[in-house]
Amino acid sequence: MLSLLKKPSAWIPIAIPLAFFAIMLYRFVMFGPPVREADEGTLAHLFQLWLVLEVFIVPFFAIKWLPQAPKQALIILAIQIVAALLVIAPVFYFKL
Repeated sequence: MLSLLKKPSAWIPIAIPLAFFAIMLYRFVMFGPPVREADEGTLAHLFQLWLVLEVFIVPFFAIKWLPQAPKQALIILAIQIVAALLVIAPVFYFKL
């Protein structure tokens, strides 16, 4: 699994959501719960760009690695999905 995790298509969909989660957590701690505003701000626009990127890179990983190493790829794919859901959860919780 570690050899497959060294591939960019495996670790990028994990690293980017974790970075976004760290930024969101920092903002929640420093500024309190988010409120809905007319201008969403830079973080919201970056989040939207990440979502589009995630839609393409996760299936790319699955198509490329599931046939070659199914067990390892499924584990990493599950980690990628959990990382994405971790970042999306506050958006739904705070109804942003």
